[in-house]
Amino acid sequence: MMSSNASHANHHSFILTGIPGMPDKNPWMAFPLGFLYTLTLLGNGTILAVIKVDQSLHEPMYYFLSILALTDVSLSMSTLPSMLSIFWFNAPEIPFDACITQMFFIHGFGVVESGVLVSMAFDRFVAIQDPLRYASILTHGIISKIGIAVLTRAVCVVFPVPFLIKRLPFCRSNVLSHSYCLHQDAMRLACASTRINSLYGLTIVIFTLGLDALIILFSYVLILKTVLGIASRAARLKALNTCLSHICAVLLFYVPLIGVTMIHRFGKHLSPVVHTLMANIYLLLPPVLNPIVYSVKTNQIQRRIIQVFQRRKNRA
Repeated sequence: MMSSNASHANHHSFILTGIPGMPDKNPWMAFPLGFLYTLTLLGNGTILAVIKVDQSLHEPMYYFLSILALTDVSLSMSTLPSMLSIFWFNAPEIPFDACITQMFFIHGFGVVESGVLVSMAFDRFVAIQDPLRYASILTHGIISKIGIAVLTRAVCVVFPVPFLIKRLPFCRSNVLSHSYCLHQDAMRLACASTRINSLYGLTIVIFTLGLDALIILFSYVLILKTVLGIASRAARLKALNTCLSHICAVLLFYVPLIGVTMIHRFGKHLSPVVHTLMANIYLLLPPVLNPIVYSVKTNQIQRRIIQVFQRRKNRA
């Protein structure tokens, strides 16, 4: 009877983990995390505001950057409720339905971000390969359709995940190893075969994130081939410089993702703190650093931000 009741209870809630093995240290993480979330909102909010206000930034590259900023904010907001619950209010329990909802949004916005990075690679390819037709190829309508396609793909790919988790019986521990709900984390607590879940998760990784990475790599091979065909050295450097911000954004997304995947697969002997740290870096770092990278590396955005601060200073 007790085991039946435990099973029933586990179906209705999970316990999230702050710092593994050190729950007394959770309050110390509250302010750094709050600072990171504040930076995410301010940085991406600034990028969106600058692009909206400055007419000269109403170009395809900056529209895609706006989509990336919105995705970063959305991804951060997906983890915020559970992070606040653990580190600020010391309330690690999360209802089962809330957990799978958060799981859907975290994985969904991860797939969206990957798709946006592919779109931005295509944007850079068109801009360098055919600059004279750049604006006529990537019209507002085409950009909208690309955005809708990226979002639709993410929803279709991640939609089965909550149902795959919901069908599993949970009669073991209900303690998750992260501060938020992930498919692979919840799956390991099931007391039935998770083969279908594992195969579906692997398929998603290969045919979305893996395929996207290959498309981005292929795009840059074509970009490099085009750039090397430009006669002027100054023109070559200028063309490559327009890609630097995007390359940084790609590295910020895929390097932590590869790190998390490798540690999850081959680092079972490592401390749980390492697993938690890498997972948090994967989800929290790109939304913080992307607006900084684009502000530093993109002259138009940098100039506009400086102008705004100078005007405020003059008014003061």
